[in-house]
Amino acid sequence: MALESLEEIKLRAEAAVPGAQIRVIPNPSPANQPSLLLDNERASAVATFLRDDPILRLDYCSNVTGVDWLDRKVKKTIKVKKVIDGEEKEVDETKEELVPGYLEAVYHLFSITHKHGPVVIRMRTANRARGTRLPSLTPIYRSAEFQEREIFDLYGVHFESHPDLRRILMWDEFVDHPMRKDYREPDDYEYEPTPHDDVLEKAKQHYTARPELDGAESIRPQAG
Repeated sequence: MALESLEEIKLRAEAAVPGAQIRVIPNPSPANQPSLLLDNERASAVATFLRDDPILRLDYCSNVTGVDWLDRKVKKTIKVKKVIDGEEKEVDETKEELVPGYLEAVYHLFSITHKHGPVVIRMRTANRARGTRLPSLTPIYRSAEFQEREIFDLYGVHFESHPDLRRILMWDEFVDHPMRKDYREPDDYEYEPTPHDDVLEKAKQHYTARPELDGAESIRPQAG
């Protein structure tokens, strides 16, 4: 069964879920894999439609990834009216626009039943603040459970209605999110009693070296 276009999927999903707002997001990269941006309020209902609709039957979520978008400037071409040689004309003018940062969760959906896909769907947070939230799709796609936990752990997105939202890679006491683009790696690591390689070089900035020794044994805590 041939897969519908994203525009067709968007129109049928909006008809099936009253009030749903879905945008087709183009992808200018060589992959040319556009996606559907779901509004967070009705994302779960739209995902349920995508899974259960007999034509689509997108019954398998293969992977979920996080994306961090920092504040950025985007150039846009707009039409403006200007008087040129005494005559009013409409000309193109380039304008820079600041786009505030946000976080995304991106899901790749396939149909095992119909053997088609992927259909890529995404959700966006309102901003990059700590504790920012998105609806969990784990109740719809169980395969999303661990991957949403990774995004929670590494990006700081809290997935509402997730059945077991806790860190999966970092330890519980870790206070930051290493995959955020503005994450700053610590200069040394308290859990590494014997620093190695680049960690050793950073550690040397915090310790006084003994000239008669070399390597990890040469570093000793500074007094005070």
